[in-house]
Amino acid sequence: MKHKYLKNVTTLNLAPEKCTGCGICTEVCPHGVLSIENKKAVIADKNSCMECGACALNCPASAINVEAGVGCALAVIIGWITGKEPTCGCGSGECC
Repeated sequence: MKHKYLKNVTTLNLAPEKCTGCGICTEVCPHGVLSIENKKAVIADKNSCMECGACALNCPASAINVEAGVGCALAVIIGWITGKEPTCGCGSGECC
């Protein structure tokens, strides 16, 4: 069963111009968040990211950035404070 976390709160970012298409990120991601398309990594399912950081730590091209554990926790705290649906508060709809 694939777990989903809070929507649009992960800090996961990918710089496709840096990606070499090695595929290591797809091998180490426990939830299949990344895939390879046209010889480059793409974020296939951002909302399944648990921010473990395995992809970023193993990317030899430094094309992936994620602040391990930050997005979901921040979203929950903001939700509690505002009494609204959890969100990271960036306002763009594509956090962070």
